[in-house]
Amino acid sequence: MRKIIHIDMDAFFAAVEQLDNPSLRGRPVIVGGPPDSRGVVSTCSYEARRFGVRSAMPSSRAYRLCPHAVFLPGRFDRYIDISQRVRSIMGDYTDLIEPLSLDEAYLDVTDYLGGRPATEVAEEIRRRIKDEIRLTASAGVSYNMFLAKVASDFRKPDGLTVVTPKRAQGFIEALPVGRFYGVGKVTEARMKEMGLMTGADLKRAGLDALVSSFGKSGAFYYSLACGNDPREVEPSHERKSFGRERTFGEDILDVRVIHEVLRGLAGSVSRRLKGAGASGKTVTLKLKYDDFTSVTRSRTLPLYVDSEDVIYSVCCELVEKTDAGSRKVRLVGASVSNICGEDDGADFDRQLTFDFGSPPGLTITRCYEGNTQLPSTTCQRRR
Repeated sequence: MRKIIHIDMDAFFAAVEQLDNPSLRGRPVIVGGPPDSRGVVSTCSYEARRFGVRSAMPSSRAYRLCPHAVFLPGRFDRYIDISQRVRSIMGDYTDLIEPLSLDEAYLDVTDYLGGRPATEVAEEIRRRIKDEIRLTASAGVSYNMFLAKVASDFRKPDGLTVVTPKRAQGFIEALPVGRFYGVGKVTEARMKEMGLMTGADLKRAGLDALVSSFGKSGAFYYSLACGNDPREVEPSHERKSFGRERTFGEDILDVRVIHEVLRGLAGSVSRRLKGAGASGKTVTLKLKYDDFTSVTRSRTLPLYVDSEDVIYSVCCELVEKTDAGSRKVRLVGASVSNICGEDDGADFDRQLTFDFGSPPGLTITRCYEGNTQLPSTTCQRRR
């Protein structure tokens, strides 16, 4: 039987802001878009949650609920730095760590305890995070990933919940179906229409009925309802892309404004890539028009890149392949995928050099591997 710990930092982004600025402690803090924008709440402090503010809520609604809150933009370089420090603490207890995001991760400590209970290790990790970083984390401990994650949310903030095999079935049967892994809002609504409200209802419905209604996912839901989760902690789990988006306060028709925003987004994506020791080959532009329809345009480059200038220039070229300028745009995003990390054997001295005189007229003029210019036939191309 495995021993799984799920560590979840409490209101992470907002907590970091309160850590760095003591005047914010005890005050409602909202990290995300400004209140007069169409942005959303990324994270909010527990002081703000008392007023009904939640993550992913439109910032305008958050302001109506809590007008005296402090709204702050995200500082992702700082969050990444703190996240890496937390990850370092976790690494003292196991090599089997699967990060889900900057603020949460699974740990499989089955073979790393030396006779110690997993609960004791989880408590020690939480204590060290509080003592060494001055932030709080909640933890869930159980014999599978599903139960550990659900448990970590039970006594937030700064809590610990243990679900033993003996306690598991009763714990699962009382869970609302919306708490089950893989059940989104649409599936939850459909389940409730069928009279499936809790884990007990899912188990009672039976495997055949759930598969008939939800396909292969139904078999997985039934497995969870019976206390079984076949997933394993995957320490080699790799992030598939790095990206940022921005929603405009007003719909934009001017392509120059889109280019200006893309410069900032490209810089943020570049910093995230470098912070993770990663590079990517595929640059993707995302636009959402004023009627809420979305389009993406991508380009795969010949070599791995992490350069702000490269990401920016490719995105500007991709803008030309959209209706920007003739249709108003409400959101723009930039991302890099087809990722390769430092441990994958990629040559990270490889970079593309662009002619930046006119971003929309992108030209790859030179290509380098280390300090050696590669033959022009290898990578020179012009639109």
